[in-house]
Amino acid sequence: MKTSLFRPFAFALVTASLCLAAHAESPGLVDFGKFTPPGKGSEFVEVQVSSNLLNFAAQLVEKEQPEAAKLLRSVQLVRVNVVGLNDENRESIQKRVQKIRQELEGGGWDRNVNVQGKDGEDVGVYTQTRGGETLAGVAITVVAPKNVVLVNVVGDIRPDQITALGDSLNIKPLKEIGESIKK
Repeated sequence: MKTSLFRPFAFALVTASLCLAAHAESPGLVDFGKFTPPGKGSEFVEVQVSSNLLNFAAQLVEKEQPEAAKLLRSVQLVRVNVVGLNDENRESIQKRVQKIRQELEGGGWDRNVNVQGKDGEDVGVYTQTRGGETLAGVAITVVAPKNVVLVNVVGDIRPDQITALGDSLNIKPLKEIGESIKK
Protein backbone atom coordinates (compact mmCIF):
# COMPACT_ATOMS: atom_id res chain seq x y z
CA MET A 1 0.00 0.00 0.00
CA LYS A 2 2.85 2.40 0.77
CA THR A 3 4.33 1.89 -2.70
CA SER A 4 1.01 2.56 -4.46
CA LEU A 5 0.65 5.94 -2.71
CA PHE A 6 4.30 6.92 -3.00
CA ARG A 7 4.48 7.11 -6.83
CA PRO A 8 1.47 9.42 -7.35
CA PHE A 9 2.61 11.57 -4.44
CA ALA A 10 6.17 11.79 -5.81
CA PHE A 11 4.85 12.58 -9.29
CA ALA A 12 2.59 15.33 -7.91
CA LEU A 13 5.47 16.79 -5.91
CA VAL A 14 7.83 16.86 -8.90
CA THR A 15 5.12 18.36 -11.15
CA ALA A 16 4.32 21.08 -8.61
CA SER A 17 8.02 21.89 -8.23
CA LEU A 18 8.46 22.22 -11.99
CA CYS A 19 5.40 24.46 -12.25
CA LEU A 20 6.66 26.70 -9.46
CA ALA A 21 10.12 26.90 -11.02
CA ALA A 22 8.65 27.79 -14.42
CA HIS A 23 6.43 30.43 -12.84
CA ALA A 24 9.35 31.95 -10.91
CA GLU A 25 11.44 32.20 -14.08
CA SER A 26 8.72 33.82 -16.20
CA PRO A 27 10.20 36.71 -18.15
CA GLY A 28 8.79 40.01 -17.01
CA LEU A 29 7.45 38.73 -13.69
CA VAL A 30 8.53 40.53 -10.52
CA ASP A 31 7.97 39.08 -7.07
CA PHE A 32 7.03 42.01 -4.84
CA GLY A 33 6.13 39.59 -2.05
CA LYS A 34 3.15 39.81 0.26
CA PHE A 35 2.07 42.98 1.98
CA THR A 36 0.17 43.47 5.20
CA PRO A 37 -2.36 46.30 5.46
CA PRO A 38 -0.73 49.10 7.46
CA GLY A 39 -3.69 49.62 9.77
CA LYS A 40 -6.65 51.87 10.21
CA GLY A 41 -6.66 55.07 8.18
CA SER A 42 -3.87 54.03 5.78
CA GLU A 43 -4.29 53.18 2.14
CA PHE A 44 -3.97 49.56 1.00
CA VAL A 45 -4.74 48.19 -2.46
CA GLU A 46 -3.97 44.83 -4.05
CA VAL A 47 -4.95 44.17 -7.66
CA GLN A 48 -3.93 41.09 -9.60
CA VAL A 49 -5.50 40.59 -13.00
CA SER A 50 -4.48 37.41 -14.81
CA SER A 51 -4.71 36.41 -18.46
CA ASN A 52 -8.09 34.69 -17.98
CA LEU A 53 -9.76 37.91 -16.88
CA LEU A 54 -7.80 39.95 -19.43
CA ASN A 55 -8.97 37.64 -22.24
CA PHE A 56 -12.54 37.99 -20.98
CA ALA A 57 -12.15 41.77 -21.02
CA ALA A 58 -10.74 41.53 -24.57
CA GLN A 59 -13.90 39.73 -25.67
CA LEU A 60 -16.04 42.49 -24.16
CA VAL A 61 -14.27 45.30 -26.03
CA GLU A 62 -13.45 43.42 -29.25
CA LYS A 63 -16.10 45.07 -31.46
CA GLU A 64 -15.72 48.64 -30.23
CA GLN A 65 -11.96 48.67 -29.56
CA PRO A 66 -10.13 45.97 -31.53
CA GLU A 67 -6.68 47.43 -30.74
CA ALA A 68 -7.39 47.39 -27.01
CA ALA A 69 -8.59 43.79 -27.32
CA LYS A 70 -5.37 42.82 -29.09
CA LEU A 71 -3.36 44.48 -26.35
CA LEU A 72 -5.32 42.79 -23.58
CA ARG A 73 -4.66 39.40 -25.17
CA SER A 74 -0.91 40.09 -25.21
CA VAL A 75 -0.81 40.70 -21.45
CA GLN A 76 -0.48 37.78 -19.07
CA LEU A 77 -0.64 39.57 -15.74
CA VAL A 78 -1.15 43.01 -14.21
CA ARG A 79 -0.31 43.44 -10.55
CA VAL A 80 -0.71 46.67 -8.57
CA ASN A 81 0.07 47.17 -4.90
CA VAL A 82 -0.48 50.39 -2.99
CA VAL A 83 0.64 50.44 0.62
CA GLY A 84 0.10 53.44 2.85
CA LEU A 85 3.12 54.54 4.84
CA ASN A 86 3.05 55.29 8.53
CA ASP A 87 5.62 55.54 11.32
CA GLU A 88 5.57 51.79 11.93
CA ASN A 89 6.15 50.58 8.36
CA ARG A 90 7.84 53.45 6.50
CA GLU A 91 11.46 52.33 6.95
CA SER A 92 10.87 48.63 6.22
CA ILE A 93 8.73 49.30 3.13
CA GLN A 94 11.24 51.80 1.72
CA LYS A 95 14.07 49.27 2.24
CA ARG A 96 11.95 46.64 0.53
CA VAL A 97 11.46 48.87 -2.52
CA GLN A 98 15.22 49.50 -2.67
CA LYS A 99 15.84 45.74 -2.55
CA ILE A 100 13.32 45.16 -5.37
CA ARG A 101 15.08 47.80 -7.47
CA GLN A 102 18.49 46.20 -6.84
CA GLU A 103 17.12 42.79 -7.82
CA LEU A 104 15.64 44.25 -11.02
CA GLU A 105 18.92 45.90 -12.00
CA GLY A 106 20.88 42.76 -11.15
CA GLY A 107 18.39 40.57 -13.01
CA GLY A 108 18.75 42.04 -16.49
CA TRP A 109 16.08 44.73 -16.28
CA ASP A 110 16.78 48.17 -17.74
CA ARG A 111 16.07 51.23 -15.61
CA ASN A 112 14.32 53.63 -17.96
CA VAL A 113 13.14 56.29 -15.54
CA ASN A 114 14.59 57.51 -12.26
CA VAL A 115 12.92 60.55 -10.72
CA GLN A 116 13.74 62.08 -7.35
CA GLY A 117 11.10 64.74 -6.70
CA LYS A 118 11.39 67.77 -4.44
CA ASP A 119 8.42 66.52 -2.42
CA GLY A 120 10.23 63.26 -1.57
CA GLU A 121 8.68 61.24 -4.38
CA ASP A 122 11.03 58.59 -5.76
CA VAL A 123 10.04 56.88 -9.02
CA GLY A 124 11.77 54.02 -10.81
CA VAL A 125 10.59 52.44 -14.05
CA TYR A 126 12.18 49.25 -15.33
CA THR A 127 11.63 47.21 -18.47
CA GLN A 128 12.66 43.77 -19.57
CA THR A 129 12.66 43.19 -23.31
CA ARG A 130 12.13 40.10 -25.36
CA GLY A 131 14.38 40.13 -28.42
CA GLY A 132 14.49 43.92 -28.53
CA GLU A 133 11.06 44.00 -30.19
CA THR A 134 8.61 43.73 -27.33
CA LEU A 135 8.49 44.14 -23.60
CA ALA A 136 8.33 40.99 -21.51
CA GLY A 137 7.64 43.12 -18.47
CA VAL A 138 7.33 46.57 -17.01
CA ALA A 139 7.95 47.27 -13.33
CA ILE A 140 7.09 50.61 -11.76
CA THR A 141 8.11 51.53 -8.23
CA VAL A 142 6.92 54.76 -6.63
CA VAL A 143 7.80 55.85 -3.12
CA ALA A 144 5.75 58.90 -2.17
CA PRO A 145 5.50 60.62 1.20
CA LYS A 146 2.22 58.86 2.08
CA ASN A 147 2.38 55.58 0.15
CA VAL A 148 4.30 53.16 -2.03
CA VAL A 149 2.97 52.03 -5.42
CA LEU A 150 4.30 48.92 -7.18
CA VAL A 151 3.10 47.91 -10.64
CA ASN A 152 4.14 44.89 -12.72
CA VAL A 153 2.83 44.16 -16.20
CA VAL A 154 3.85 40.86 -17.78
CA GLY A 155 3.27 39.84 -21.38
CA ASP A 156 4.42 40.36 -24.91
CA ILE A 157 3.80 44.08 -25.21
CA ARG A 158 4.84 46.74 -27.68
CA PRO A 159 5.81 49.98 -25.90
CA ASP A 160 3.08 51.98 -27.64
CA GLN A 161 0.45 49.64 -26.17
CA ILE A 162 1.15 50.47 -22.54
CA THR A 163 -0.91 53.67 -22.55
CA ALA A 164 -3.85 51.80 -24.07
CA LEU A 165 -3.56 49.19 -21.32
CA GLY A 166 -3.62 51.89 -18.65
CA ASP A 167 -6.73 53.37 -20.27
CA SER A 168 -8.44 49.98 -20.58
CA LEU A 169 -7.81 49.03 -16.95
CA ASN A 170 -8.00 52.60 -15.61
CA ILE A 171 -4.54 52.42 -13.99
CA LYS A 172 -3.11 55.94 -13.95
CA PRO A 173 0.61 54.99 -13.53
CA LEU A 174 0.41 52.82 -16.66
CA LYS A 175 -1.12 55.66 -18.66
CA GLU A 176 1.70 57.98 -17.59
CA ILE A 177 4.54 55.53 -18.15
CA GLY A 178 3.23 54.54 -21.56
CA GLU A 179 3.25 58.17 -22.60
CA SER A 180 6.79 58.71 -21.27
CA ILE A 181 8.20 55.61 -23.02
CA LYS A 182 6.67 56.69 -26.36
CA LYS A 183 8.51 60.06 -26.23
